[in-house]
Parts: sequence; structure tokens; C-alpha cells
Amino acid sequence: MTPPSPFDLADQATYRAWRDRKLAAYPASLDELVVEVADPLHLTGAERDALIERCARANMAVYASARTTVVAADLPRAIGRQLGLRTLDVNYLADDDGITPLAVAADGTRSGYIPYTSRAIRWHTDGYYNPPERRIRAMILHCVQRAEAGGENRLLDHELAYIALRDADPVHIRALMLPDAMTIPARSEEGEVARGDQTGPVFSLADDGRLHMRYTARTRSIAWKDDPAVHAATAALAHVLETDPHMLRARLEPGMGLVCNNVLHDRSAFTDSAAHRRLVLRARYYEAVTADRDPCIGAAEPRAHAR
Repeated sequence: MTPPSPFDLADQATYRAWRDRKLAAYPASLDELVVEVADPLHLTGAERDALIERCARANMAVYASARTTVVAADLPRAIGRQLGLRTLDVNYLADDDGITPLAVAADGTRSGYIPYTSRAIRWHTDGYYNPPERRIRAMILHCVQRAEAGGENRLLDHELAYIALRDADPVHIRALMLPDAMTIPARSEEGEVARGDQTGPVFSLADDGRLHMRYTARTRSIAWKDDPAVHAATAALAHVLETDPHMLRARLEPGMGLVCNNVLHDRSAFTDSAAHRRLVLRARYYEAVTADRDPCIGAAEPRAHAR
């Protein structure tokens, strides 16, 4: 028998109970999500539990460590393993180990993509161009070096966006769950298709019943379903992303990192200097951070094939 789901539009009672618990527990500021860790390569049980508890409340947590001299790429992988994140998405432009260094690229292929510039990035969830079998459930952003100025992230739990839209009008949720709500056109390289069109919903449910969101506020290389309900829903979502009072802001310092279940986020423009050249390492995973996952600390994580 299928258990009740707060994401079932026909089950208002379950939704209201879940909604009230969620809002009551949601942090009032980013400070409530910060966990000081002595050694991110070897979390204590209390540190790990604190990160998981914050992810349960807000689908995100921030760790802060004075250890900034460890081999950088080892750190996000180690954090992921200890939180039960097993399968890295070795995405386009990631390094061979599946970790993506986000820094300004002066030339080469990366320089043609906004994450590798100092320009602002609009609201999105990661991997919105991935097919369903490569759904990004969790992500780690580890700060190696901050910019001289700027580079702040705004953060909003995607479950809070769902609540705001459903409370405004459940028709918005129905529209954004359509299987053809949003299409990311194919990407070509040297005249050949490197990635086909990716069509799918904005909101969907993963196999474990958790809510997943696939979204970008970009205006180029995206096609929304030509439907009045979808247009109204996307406009309502854009309004939520500029006005929701639960929005949090973070500017990561060296040794700090964001662990999240692929929440909505953006990035402000930034300015580098000789002393502060922004470098953030990104790891994307197909699992979510959950309290019931066995971390199997010390085991090597499997990796997906590069796409």
C-alpha cells in the first residue's frame, strides 16, 4: 500500500501537516545551518549527525573548517562519502575524477560557459539538462579560495518553493509536473550532437518519494511548454525566487562548503585579485543526503560514465 505523500495534490491533510512541520523547523538565518568541523576528512559522529540534521530541516548545511591545506579535490569526495553520497556525476567539463573546479577560465572550452567566468549566474538547480537516469540529488560546493569581492550565493530550499507555489495555487504545481514542461535543447560539438534535447518536468518525485526540482531561470537555450498554465506557473516561480522571505545568503570562505540536496541557488558576479582568485570545487551526486543512509565511511565511491 502506497504511503501518504505530502506531494499528492489530492491529499491536502498530509500536505498541511508536512508543510507546518517544515516551516516551523526552517532556519531563520544561515548561521543555524553552519557546522564547525575539526577535520573534514574525518568527521566525528556528532559533526556528521549535525550536517544531516540541517539537511533534514532545510535540504542544506554549511561546514566550516580551519583545515585549508588538505589536497583540495580529496575534501569534497571525503565529505560526500561520510554523508552516504556514493555516485558522482562525471559531467561535461568536470575533471577526470568527477570534481569540477569552478574558476575563471581565460581561454579554452570552459571559457565559453558562464560558471567559468566572473559573471552572475541566475537561479537554477544543478543538472537541469541531465536525463532522468542521471538526476542530480545532492551537491557539494567546497571553497578553496574566495573572490576579492562578490561571488555570493542566494539559496532557497526547493521544498519551500513548492510550498509557496502550492499555497498560491495548486494549478501551478500541476503545470510544473507536466512531463513536457521544460526542454533544454541539444548541445552540439563540432557539428555533432553531444547531448540530445532534454524534456521533462520541473517538479517530480524520486523513487524514495522525495521531491526533486529541475529548473533554470536562463532565457536562452530553453523552451517552456506553450501552455497558459505553464506560463503562469513559471511567472509565479520567478516571483517567489525574488521575494520569498526564507531565502538565505552565503559567501563561502576558504575551508567552508555547502552540502545540499540540490536546492535552488544563484551566484552574484565577482571580482578576482592576485591574492583572492575564486576557486570552488563542485561535486554532484545521484543520491540525496538522508538520515537513513549508511555512509560506509572509507569506501571508494562509484562514478558514472562521463557524458
